[in-house]
Amino acid sequence: MGKKTKIALTGSLTMLAAGIGSLTMLAAGIGSLFYAGNYLYNLALNKQANKDAIFTNPSTNNQIPDKDRTDINKKGDSSNFFDTIHYQDVFLDSDDGLKLHAYQFLNYGHDYVIIVHGYTSEGKLMHASAKHFYEQGYNLLLPDLRGHGQSEGDYIAMGWLDRLDIINWIKYLIDNDSKVKIILYGVSMGAATVMNVTGEKLPVNVIAAIEDCGFTSTWEMFSYQLKEMYNLPSRPFLDIANIVTQIRAGYSFGKAEAIEQVKKSTTPTLFIHGDKDRFVPFKMLNQLYQSANCPKEKLVIKGAGHAQCEKIGGQVYWSKIDSFIRKYQD
Repeated sequence: MGKKTKIALTGSLTMLAAGIGSLTMLAAGIGSLFYAGNYLYNLALNKQANKDAIFTNPSTNNQIPDKDRTDINKKGDSSNFFDTIHYQDVFLDSDDGLKLHAYQFLNYGHDYVIIVHGYTSEGKLMHASAKHFYEQGYNLLLPDLRGHGQSEGDYIAMGWLDRLDIINWIKYLIDNDSKVKIILYGVSMGAATVMNVTGEKLPVNVIAAIEDCGFTSTWEMFSYQLKEMYNLPSRPFLDIANIVTQIRAGYSFGKAEAIEQVKKSTTPTLFIHGDKDRFVPFKMLNQLYQSANCPKEKLVIKGAGHAQCEKIGGQVYWSKIDSFIRKYQD
């Protein structure tokens, strides 16, 4: 082998080694990103995963979602609502084959409120709002969203696939009473669910919606929390987490945009938010309100953190909701 050949071979081997090293680093980088994406998926959407990192984060002043709201309600006079008022457990199958559960309370007349709980909560923990609406004479349906309560599902759908499930619950009520008039009410992720529902083609039986501290989109919500909790940018981490979500849960949270749904909505909607909300930022209220093309009103509860509008607002909160609904009842 000549000297020039040896030099050329050595150069080629050096380039090959450098190429392999670069590919190894690239693979390691991609692997790290997918690890991060999988971690974020588990943290936020895997129903079995520990959520303490979210619920106790100091950057949000420990403003825990609806799960905490339930603890507050246990101190009030609504905690025995499920023990004193008769209800029945009802079930239906989702479009993708999950068995879904809801609590149904029968009252008088044809007016129903579908009460939608929030992140990691469940239907029976919405007893304070259930008590109020029941005392106003409404029939009630309190669904357990997929992955919550008694409903099947291994993941949290952030109100997106849930919108289709709620539409099926609406159909269930209409099938049992063609004269039914339905009001949608949701808090936090339940509010996002309600807004997502209103962006779909709905039967005339749905007459009004109330959203309390809902978020503009799942992407913006996760982006905000990623910055608050870890001081990380949304990209590329959410891009990878979205891919993981599509693989593991079968949906893209990048499409879950309540702010786009309310643009299509014709359902009269009351938008509510606390001005001290550090979990779903207060600015999202006006973003949603300004984007909505439906008949609309808004209510700001001063001093209320996340999912605290009912507790802090008290009579002001419920008076506004009741008067809003009456405008759209026959």
